[in-house]
Parts: sequence; C-alpha cells; structure tokens
Amino acid sequence: SSGINAEWPLRPGYQNEQEIGAVFSKMFGKGDIKREEVFITGKLWNTFHRPEEVEVTCDVTLSDLQLDYLDLYLIHWPVSLQPGMGLIPMDENKVSMLDSKAPTFAETWGALEKLVEAGKCKNIGLSNFNIAQIEEVLSFAKIKPANLQVESHPHLPNLELLEFCKKHGMSFVAYSPLGNPGSVFRKEDQANLLQDEDVLKIAQKHGVSAGQVLIRYQVDKGNAVIPKSVTPSRIEENLNVFRFSLDAGDMETLNNLYKKVGPEGFRTCGAPQWKHSPKYPFL
Repeated sequence: SSGINAEWPLRPGYQNEQEIGAVFSKMFGKGDIKREEVFITGKLWNTFHRPEEVEVTCDVTLSDLQLDYLDLYLIHWPVSLQPGMGLIPMDENKVSMLDSKAPTFAETWGALEKLVEAGKCKNIGLSNFNIAQIEEVLSFAKIKPANLQVESHPHLPNLELLEFCKKHGMSFVAYSPLGNPGSVFRKEDQANLLQDEDVLKIAQKHGVSAGQVLIRYQVDKGNAVIPKSVTPSRIEENLNVFRFSLDAGDMETLNNLYKKVGPEGFRTCGAPQWKHSPKYPFL
C-alpha cells in the first residue's frame, strides 16, 4: 500500500547495524512497540553477490540487529564487486574492482529465495535495477521480487519503471524524493527541486512546504517513499503529508518537471564509478 515507509539504512556500507540493533532490542523489549508493527528493510551489498556469501551476510545483519527476520531484503545494486577487499574494492588505479567470478542474477537471486524459505526474510526485492534486468530476474524467479527501490522525484519520475512494477505486482519505493539537496552526490549545476517555482506554487496553493509536496507526489502515485533527514522538525514535517492531496493538474505539472533539466531528467545517484560493469543499470 502507499504511504510513508520508515526505513533504517541497514546495509553494511553504513556500518551501523550493531547500534541500530541495540535500539531495536530496547524498543521491542519494552513491549510498547511490537516487532510485527515495524517494517524493516535490509540490503545486500555489492561485494556479497556470490551465492555462498548471501546467507552468511544476512545472518550477520540479523545478529547485529538482534532480529529473527527481515521484512524485506534487497539486492542493493545489480553490479557485483570483488569480495574480500573491503566494501569499495579498488585497484592500483583507483578503479572499482568488479567480481572476478561475475555471479549471475540467477545465482544471487536463488540464494535470496533460500532466505525466504528459511524464514530469515519475509520478502525479497531489488534496488537500482532497470527494466531489462528486472525482466531477467522475473524469467527464472521462483519467488518474484516483491519490491523495487529506486531514485524518484520530479526531475527523475521514472514513470515507465513505475508502470512496469505495477504491471508485475511489485511495490515501488522512491528514494531521494527531494532530489538529494544535501547529498555528497549532488552536482554543482544541479537544479534544486525545493526551490523550483512550480513546486513552490503548488506548495503555496496547499499551504504546505515544497518538501511536503514532493513527498505527497510519491504518495499520490501509490508509492512508498523514504525521505532522509537528520533534523527532528523536518522528520516530523515529512510525515505530515496526509492532510492534503495533489490534484490532477498538480500531478501533471510535477510529472513533466524533468523536461526543465533534460530529455531524460536528472539522476543524482548515478554511481558512475561502475560504468565499466556490464551490469551497470543506467544509460
């Protein structure tokens, strides 16, 4: 269903799973919040795509989080990196090292399916995969991907990908819904969605902030959405988007904002360091 999806960044790249696990233990231990009331997503990082690495990696995540299961486990990126050399393996020329064994999607996905069969994950899915790559997974999957998580905002609405997911019964989670205004990935010439005049006009019309418009845009498309903030007041504001909705004119305007920044829109998290991979997902 659509709505706000509270997601903790539980992938090994953040190296924070033990700290979050201590919070979960305290939170669920009190009994005020039950485990089944919280939807927790984890991600399989690029260096753990070999099938023999998948369950081991998931077990470490569950142990660190002090959990018995994850609600959703995603392959974070389609690109496989060389294991055993840290999370961002580089060669002597500072070029990302691709996995020498080049595990196939079928091998990695099959290992994820075993996690579902073992009760360690309720659902499995994909992140940052393109349509052709998802079609490949669908061609052999015994357990279909339940979810796709990708960058989505009016500068990169990903409408074709969204329709594909709807057709195949996959939920759609939008990350970077505000267009990454404070991200290290942000480019100098990147237009700021929060300052776009059309977004500001819609915000003024509804008596809300530009950020709330951009989050509601995802909700009204039927998507879950994971805005990121470290500011308590903004976190609260980001959740307060259910007292208004966008009309058809608003949605039409927002769906076409990408044309201001180029025919294909503007991607803020393009991971260009992996363009030499045959599994690189973006054009």
